[in-house]
Amino acid sequence: MDKEKIAVLVREFLTALGEDPDREGLQETPQRVARMCEELFRGIGYTNREIAEKYAKTFQDEDECVNREGGYVVVSDIPMFSFCEHHIMLMYNMRVSVIYKPKDRVIGLSKIARIAEMVGHRLQLQERIGADIAEIMQMATGSEDVGVVVEGEHGCMTARGIRKPGARMRTSVFRGLFERDAAARQEAMWLLCGKPSGE
Repeated sequence: MDKEKIAVLVREFLTALGEDPDREGLQETPQRVARMCEELFRGIGYTNREIAEKYAKTFQDEDECVNREGGYVVVSDIPMFSFCEHHIMLMYNMRVSVIYKPKDRVIGLSKIARIAEMVGHRLQLQERIGADIAEIMQMATGSEDVGVVVEGEHGCMTARGIRKPGARMRTSVFRGLFERDAAARQEAMWLLCGKPSGE
């Protein structure tokens, strides 16, 4: 990431807005924004495969406690945020829930949250966030059977445009067994999101 160029462009951006980049409150803003970009968009520097390799710490399922028929691992409500690639607006109050069926080994619990976080630190679409997490989970665990549900609010809908605060978007991605088998997918949705209202 070229932080020096980012700082130059931020200064030009401030000028284009009609601001004075030399006034006291803005003098260090270009450098601050450049450092912020390095932190917030660090996921851009990694491919999905590199993220999978980085967080592919798994453990042998010696007791086969989750490697049986119907044995799933679910991690729900992982908090995260990202930035919409269309307006570079914040996607916030996001929650990611992941389900997978282990094949002999289970991934370290914190690694699932780290995968979600790294995927979020890119310019993104919510639909792609789920697809990226699912792909990385498949590579990191060796299991084809993965599902991801992402829910969140989008600044480009709540702070601009239609301006509807509180509107939430939910997307889902299913691979392997959950994609092929309607009953498994229904069970996965129940585990990831809880019973639908009215049941």
